[in-house]
Amino acid sequence: MPESPIRRLAPLAEVAKSRGIKVYHLNIGQPDIETPQVGLDALKCINRKVLEYSPSDGFRSLREKLVGYYDQYQIKLTADDIIITSGGSEAVLFAFMSCLNPGDEIIVPEPAYANYMAFAISAGAKIRPITSTIEEGFALPSIERFEELINERTRGILICNPNNPTGYLYTRKEMNRIRDLVKKYDLFLFSDEVYREFIYTGSPYISACHLEGIEQNVVLIDSVSKRYSECGIRIGALITKNKTLRNAVMKFCQARLSPPLLGQIVAEASLDCPRSYAIRTYEEYIERRNCLIDELNKLHGVYSPIPMGAFYTVARLPIDDSDRFCEWCLNEFEYEGETVMLAPASGFYSESGLGRNEVRIAYVLEKHELKRAIKILGKALEAYPHRVENKQHK
Repeated sequence: MPESPIRRLAPLAEVAKSRGIKVYHLNIGQPDIETPQVGLDALKCINRKVLEYSPSDGFRSLREKLVGYYDQYQIKLTADDIIITSGGSEAVLFAFMSCLNPGDEIIVPEPAYANYMAFAISAGAKIRPITSTIEEGFALPSIERFEELINERTRGILICNPNNPTGYLYTRKEMNRIRDLVKKYDLFLFSDEVYREFIYTGSPYISACHLEGIEQNVVLIDSVSKRYSECGIRIGALITKNKTLRNAVMKFCQARLSPPLLGQIVAEASLDCPRSYAIRTYEEYIERRNCLIDELNKLHGVYSPIPMGAFYTVARLPIDDSDRFCEWCLNEFEYEGETVMLAPASGFYSESGLGRNEVRIAYVLEKHELKRAIKILGKALEAYPHRVENKQHK
């Protein structure tokens, strides 16, 4: 079971704080945007006399309300297609446990969300990575490279769209190529789409649920954590039109009894938050993205492509080892009593040695904090004793 590159360094950050150092957290996708007031009010006004179990697939009222939410994205569902889970993480785990036997393989474009590997290990399955590169803006590798990995044990393809950690948004052409591959080899398509609200380009959002001819193959992963800034309520969803798969997933749902009661109450209420909340949040992230990329690319030896979605970017730094650099920032470096916490990108690749000069940065801080954090990063890079000059990006 691999350590999380996102949370592994948390003890070092706590020690730094105990020394009086201010730590700018650029390592984790924890938004500082306020949770919708309707969600907070629902939590404050709970009048239940008993905090009971909910149904194993979640409250039907929440699932029915979600049908309307997805309809605005032209994703046509029924309440029975939706299973409420304890965060998007449990949705991924249950999807893997239900679809994959020990020894089965899934193909995953990388860099990828680090916990996918942990969930695959939990299911006894193997991730076959297909690497995208910063030089190509982390675009989807060719379909020919996918086909080279397909064998008798291949059961599915996993994508994250928009992507965590790169912020890449798959094009319609890329999604259609994935669809054709899934159809040709009768694979599952696991599609993590928790960042659909955060797309910063004129290109349309193409959900796996929009792809014709593979409706029974698609497993959609979702969560309220990011769109409503509700990471702590642990409410996600696994969506499938495949009834056989749903029945398998339900066995795992029953084994863990039920998803969080209070979280479901907050999530259901939050679906009523005004459209203005989503617009303000979206506009704030666009400004943060632009601020981050401008400041990063001013630093000597640093390069980041412009992320088209989510609220992360992977940046290349003039360093020898991102794990060592991130630890050094917390253990040994400070500038005017402050330092930064980043996520080493090595943890987002399966193959050892990749991502050694890359970090994931989450732009979840206010712009003035973000600008200050990048200034401190620049000071850290100047002081780092193992600086290595990269070839400048062309």
